[in-house]
Amino acid sequence: MDNAEMIAQLRAIAARVDALSDRARQLAAENRSLRVQQEQLSSDRAQLVAKNEQARSRVEAMIARLKSLEQHT
Repeated sequence: MDNAEMIAQLRAIAARVDALSDRARQLAAENRSLRVQQEQLSSDRAQLVAKNEQARSRVEAMIARLKSLEQHT
């Protein structure tokens, strides 16, 4: 193998390393974005669960009041 072939191989390897490095940066950025999105979705879900529980409590209270009114009539 002569120097020209070695230089060509080294350049090819360097190009692959650069491409892999770029891809790793892209994946890291995507991972960060997905983590932020996941945190937001978890927060949204927690808020929805709390609202659902509040609504359930209100409905149960209304049912109890209706039953109470029904018994008094």
